[in-house]
Amino acid sequence: MAYATKQDLIDRFGELELIQLTDRTIPPVAIDDDVMARSLGDAAATIDSYLGKVYALPLAAVPPVLVKVGCDLARYFLYGHRADKDGGVERAYLQAIGWLKDVSRGLVSLDVGGAVPAQAGGGSIRAEGPERVFSRDSLRGL
Repeated sequence: MAYATKQDLIDRFGELELIQLTDRTIPPVAIDDDVMARSLGDAAATIDSYLGKVYALPLAAVPPVLVKVGCDLARYFLYGHRADKDGGVERAYLQAIGWLKDVSRGLVSLDVGGAVPAQAGGGSIRAEGPERVFSRDSLRGL
């Protein structure tokens, strides 16, 4: 399931930046749809890996916050090793990953209209053993 689209990336970061990030020709002239689709797919897989722990996938509805997270992840994947350490692209990526971790821990909830998967376990522990051989009363006087 895609959380962000090519148009979402264009709206947020501008067409020129995306042309420069995706087009491998010199000079870059157009957005390469294959490169764009790969980064959007990687972003969706990353999001699913966190959400799948808490929500049944695919989601019935995609909240706007997931579109933003998907865009930030896809942009970071497009930059790759060119992303400046401690730059805006990396900060947005780390913030998105931190938010996804909070969702997977249950600290943040999403209104997605989907079913929440059943939690593992749910039973109680019961231990049984033989009767006691020694007790305070039987050892009294020793």
